Amino acid sequence: MNFLLERSELRDLYVKVAANERVSEADALRLFQSKDLNALGAIADFVCQRKNGNRASYILNRYINYSNYCILSCQFCAFARKKRDADGFQFSIEEIVQKAREALSVRITELHIVGGLHPNLPFAYYTEMLRALKALDSRLQLKCFTAIEILHLAWMAKKSVKDALVELRDAGLDSLTGGGAEIFRKEIRSAIAKGKESAQEYLEVHGTWHRLGERSTCTMLYGHIESLEDRVDHLRYLRQLQDETHGFTGFVPLPYQPENNRIPVNTPPTGFDTLRTLAVSRIYLDNFDHITAYWVGMGLKLAQVALSYGADDLHGTIIEEKIFHMAGAKSPQLQTETEMIKAIREAGRVPVQRNTFYEPIKEWDTIEAFASETPIEKAKASGQSLASA
Repeated sequence: MNFLLERSELRDLYVKVAANERVSEADALRLFQSKDLNALGAIADFVCQRKNGNRASYILNRYINYSNYCILSCQFCAFARKKRDADGFQFSIEEIVQKAREALSVRITELHIVGGLHPNLPFAYYTEMLRALKALDSRLQLKCFTAIEILHLAWMAKKSVKDALVELRDAGLDSLTGGGAEIFRKEIRSAIAKGKESAQEYLEVHGTWHRLGERSTCTMLYGHIESLEDRVDHLRYLRQLQDETHGFTGFVPLPYQPENNRIPVNTPPTGFDTLRTLAVSRIYLDNFDHITAYWVGMGLKLAQVALSYGADDLHGTIIEEKIFHMAGAKSPQLQTETEMIKAIREAGRVPVQRNTFYEPIKEWDTIEAFASETPIEKAKASGQSLASA
């Protein structure tokens, strides 16, 4: 047994986890309440390495937000705009295709596409966008739309959620994003995202997608007005759906960004809170294979530390992230592949480039295996645009 755990108040929970016994909601709350962060991390790291060995992954991807016009006014959101706002935007399909073409030149394998709930874009806009992007390269994986976007698109097109998802899948949609989960407890959800879909609607969209044989990720927005009990309740719903469908590829906890929004928070997520949230998630979500440390929200240095606290993935190169940065995130707009690999290696892990479904593409098992700069590093170093990389 790890020396840290021999004298820890969490020793009995380590024994339970080591025996492959499922931890309860009461256990998860106790883990959240513990101040023994090192012991908590040791248990989470044990679970992580039992599932994934000594590997940690990243993806070469690009974010595209097709529009920030939105009919909702979520209190925590600094991204959404109304049509009357001067800084609102909406991209044409041709503009989105051009962004994708530039990103493909630096070897991205995934486009991550979300936007606001646009008041009048037709359903055909979304299906035509997907088809146009697939026409660029059929291997390009399209991870698009949150659950509330799917509900909105289905409502606008007068379709059932299932029919809308089938049409989007047939047009090229590979995976749903996990965004929009926020916190499931009704009272908290109403306070931070009034008018947004309910917890049951979020789960039903993902469950419907899973029952079609498809995969998605899921999230939790933490560190605002929710309690630790609310976090456990949120994780409970996700674990229950995963037991039923096995359709979630990974879980991505998202630290709340306190700037530029209407939710006053005196103590936004600290490094301690971020690491314990990742660790408890890894221990409790025993039916999830992967936990992602979202470097955009926590910074790459803390995400690197998180690889010893239950996380096995650093997310992606991203290239252009708007939602968190408009809310006040101070992290860079992108990370290069070299920086991701270096961070993983320094944490004592073997870097693995993955695809949208966390499947390995390439494992960098030796230092010599990654001796030259990739196009995105060269473009960043020289100040070129992606298109000229």
